[in-house]
Amino acid sequence: MVVKSQIKFIKNLQQKKYRSQNRLFVVEGIKTVKELLDSSLQVYKIYVTDSSVLGVDHDFVELVTQQELKKMSGLATPNKVLGVFHMPEPGPIDFSDWVIALDDVRDPGNLGTIIRLCDWFGISSLICSPNTVDCYNPKTLQATMGSISRVNVVYTDLQQLLGELDLPIFGAFMDGKVVYTEQMPQKGVLVMGNEANGVSPSIADLVDKKISIPQFGNRTAESLNVATATAILLNEVRRG
Repeated sequence: MVVKSQIKFIKNLQQKKYRSQNRLFVVEGIKTVKELLDSSLQVYKIYVTDSSVLGVDHDFVELVTQQELKKMSGLATPNKVLGVFHMPEPGPIDFSDWVIALDDVRDPGNLGTIIRLCDWFGISSLICSPNTVDCYNPKTLQATMGSISRVNVVYTDLQQLLGELDLPIFGAFMDGKVVYTEQMPQKGVLVMGNEANGVSPSIADLVDKKISIPQFGNRTAESLNVATATAILLNEVRRG
């Protein structure tokens, strides 16, 4: 039986403040927990309602009741498994290839999808401004589908970093040049902006080339979702 203090501790990790203090984060669901168990991430504890569900028997696996799991969980309907992992230290940014830079992306689902896109398109480093949503937000982790273990996510002063780089910097803008007419280089930085306001003026000043995705239908949609736009632009980056 899990003690109350342990349940409260795990529940508190749903909040960024406690995740940062303890350098721990929570993931839920069989598939995602299994993916992270197969990664280089260090396990803190795995809680299961069925001892056979993961197919592993380790000291870090603890059997709990459905009621106990529900008290720890951030989901309305917990899915048999809750994992707690140590946060890895961010690695060096790989500027030998393309890098994605996020300028204050706030939606957890968008960030999670972008992390998954980086994994799909072989982008090893993702740079985030300090005001970008936490990559260990439970909703973000759910959207990454395990890709969080394969992408190096670095939070830093975006303006300072981009100002010091000797690489072509591309940015997504509504009034940019149509991306299909551009010859994309072998490496560079692709800046994606905030959902409501786009790329901030201070970051826009550092962009070498503004690019856009053309609209073909009736002009009723105001803009594309930032994660959708990232997918289209990354496809063009990889097409060269």
